[in-house]
Amino acid sequence: MHTRIHTTVVGLTAAGLLALTACGTGEDTVTTKPKADTRTAADEKAGATRTADRTAGVGDTLALKGTDGQQLDVTLKKWLPTAKGADEINVPPDGKRWAAAQFELVNTGSKVYADSPGNGAKAADSDGQRFDAWFGEIAAGPAMASDLSLPKGEKALGWIVFQVPKDSKIVSLQFAMNSGFSDQTGQWSVK
Repeated sequence: MHTRIHTTVVGLTAAGLLALTACGTGEDTVTTKPKADTRTAADEKAGATRTADRTAGVGDTLALKGTDGQQLDVTLKKWLPTAKGADEINVPPDGKRWAAAQFELVNTGSKVYADSPGNGAKAADSDGQRFDAWFGEIAAGPAMASDLSLPKGEKALGWIVFQVPKDSKIVSLQFAMNSGFSDQTGQWSVK
């Protein structure tokens, strides 16, 4: 009896791992080039670089693909290196601070995008430390939905909060679809 249960558990675990592996192409990529050039002639005269020559930053949109026909245009709308809690209950612990990114997600794929977007978001500091999204209400505005079901052509806007050490300098943000398990990750510089 014990052998049969063990064999069943091992078989189910292997099948689950194969299913996860089959979700993507197996080749991970990090996308840093903005989707379209949003710079104006005045920006270029002032020394702004063209889209093809620069890494995505605040205000830029990255076209990202997930699994099974899911596709999003993801825009980093705003970045707060230090975000104030919404009230006296929503505050980070001693030695920590909150940083927050406002993302806009537009479903450009052929399927409904159903996910918890915060699961696929990370912040990286200048020391190489990576920080996952954190649950916290900030004064800047509403949080990104934690259980999002976004039909084709619709958009969602909201803040994703990160709890980081007080002295940490965040230099980049990442976002990946499918709770972070898609093969393509978008990255924005916030230096």
